[in-house]
Amino acid sequence: MDLAELALHVPTILFPRPGIDLTRWAVIACDQYTAEPEYWAAVDQFVGDAPSTLRLIFPEVYLGKGGEAARIAAINSAMNQYLADGTLRELAPGFVLLDRQTGHAPSRKGLMVALDLEHYDYLPGAQTLIRATEGTILDRLPPRIRVREKAPIELPHIMVLIDDPERTVIEPLFAQSLPQLYDFPLMQNGGRLRGWHIADPRLIEQIGLALARLADPQQFSARYGCDQVMLYAMGDGNHSFATAKAIWEQLKASASDRTAIMAHPARYALVELVNIHDPGLEFEAIHRVLFGVDAEDLLACARAHFAAAGTPCLVDWFADAAAAATALATVPAGSHAIPFIAGGRHGLLTVVRPHLTLAVATLQEFLDAYLAAGSRGHIDYIHGVAAVQRLGASADTLGFLLPALSKHDLFGTIVYDGALARKTFSMGEADEKRFYLESRRIA
Repeated sequence: MDLAELALHVPTILFPRPGIDLTRWAVIACDQYTAEPEYWAAVDQFVGDAPSTLRLIFPEVYLGKGGEAARIAAINSAMNQYLADGTLRELAPGFVLLDRQTGHAPSRKGLMVALDLEHYDYLPGAQTLIRATEGTILDRLPPRIRVREKAPIELPHIMVLIDDPERTVIEPLFAQSLPQLYDFPLMQNGGRLRGWHIADPRLIEQIGLALARLADPQQFSARYGCDQVMLYAMGDGNHSFATAKAIWEQLKASASDRTAIMAHPARYALVELVNIHDPGLEFEAIHRVLFGVDAEDLLACARAHFAAAGTPCLVDWFADAAAAATALATVPAGSHAIPFIAGGRHGLLTVVRPHLTLAVATLQEFLDAYLAAGSRGHIDYIHGVAAVQRLGASADTLGFLLPALSKHDLFGTIVYDGALARKTFSMGEADEKRFYLESRRIA
């Protein structure tokens, strides 16, 4: 079995040495709680002086707050220190099988592997083995590139989906007797995480054969009517994966020996594979919150925007959330109705005869145009209804609540329509996101 044909690479994973408190070591993905600095302050207080991935990442809540260069330098310094002092040690080459318990699901299974960036392209229309599921925002890559370009190691919060309805790749591994790497509670109500090392060549071959069956062109064509196989779909961490790709392309372009560079460790990115049919995996909506805006001005601009597009827009206000929910249930099929909260008031924006399939795409098209006009506040992408309700209670703030995409529609939608609007869906709630734990050398 040639794993390279499956864009699959067996990584040498770095893991904290025995004795390190893994609850303090493991920290949630850097792109979570971006509007809640109090969350990250609590994490910092809990970690204290203990070794932690908190010192190896750039929580995006601090982007644009100043001191970026100093923070990145401190991250690179901490990475080098953890490598030099033995905080991180190498495991034998292999994968890591894991089981995550959250406050919302008793089990979500995953498999840590490395994927070959040569089989990925984030540009629109790509037909690669690994595909983006949402539009890549190119201006979000530079800060991530600055963090990664001089980093000696990578820590992934990337989760990549496979479409395995018969559960042939990940699930059978739990019947094996495997050496356990960890079993510990995660901080901040993150649940519990268990993991096992897979270094047995027989099991690695088994994984490769199962993935090869999913990638069989005839089976894929019979299922989707398409000959260009998509084996992997980006779940979480789309921009982190795109950052890894951008740096890899830079390394190739600057290499004096184009053959030797192909063995560089930065060619690969460490990810967690998750079966989209795992019962512990649910898709949640990613909501939009606008800060520093005048709600009446924004809604007037929405009316004008959608009228010009030939898709009229209605705006209704309600006494409370219950009344808005009742009105939402009566909106005719074919319209996109999006509840919102502005300064504590509840409303419903309804777009009649939208020309896009998903409500999130309809809204995002308008918001992009609104923000491009300049001097009209800024946007954040928020997980969880409660967070939007809390933020939307403030003056000069407007939060839109969006519906969730069915996970069973994802692969077919990407195959037929290409990448979705950015931030269309989230794999679970904010506290279900991947925690940094395993790492890998990239330099």
